[in-house]
Amino acid sequence: MSRVCDLTGKKAMSGFNVSHSNVKTKRKFYPNLQLQKFYIPDEDRWITLKVSTSAIKTINKVGITEAINRFVKKGFL
Repeated sequence: MSRVCDLTGKKAMSGFNVSHSNVKTKRKFYPNLQLQKFYIPDEDRWITLKVSTSAIKTINKVGITEAINRFVKKGFL
């Protein structure tokens, strides 16, 4: 299962752990993804999405239908 947000497309970023002696080792920064069920009243069905917490906040603010439309318009979907 990939660690990518279904709506925003957020995925892992790479970076470094930096020790006290300034030795750098590679690491990854993963997005905060949650498996969430949403009800779409237009289609009268439930969908399960793996979304980031920022996408959940957007969905709570504007609604699932409007959020999907926004993400499609911006080119994330």
